[in-house]
Amino acid sequence: MSDIIAADQLRLLIERIERLEEEKRGTQDDIKDVYAEAKSTGFDVKTMRAIVRLRRLEKHHRDEADALLETYRQALGLH
Repeated sequence: MSDIIAADQLRLLIERIERLEEEKRGTQDDIKDVYAEAKSTGFDVKTMRAIVRLRRLEKHHRDEADALLETYRQALGLH
């Protein structure tokens, strides 16, 4: 009896994962479409992706990354 319950539970979990994976693909396609729209209106997609990545970071991590980048730029004379 517990084998049947475990098999049913496993099947339900797998089906949930499959649905979530499908939703994720749909979301990824939507994001791709938004970047394509941005590019077609003249925005730089590479820069937009960098901004999105930075906005995911907590402020102190973002400040740390900015400081490190500035240090490296100064060391290389890129200021």
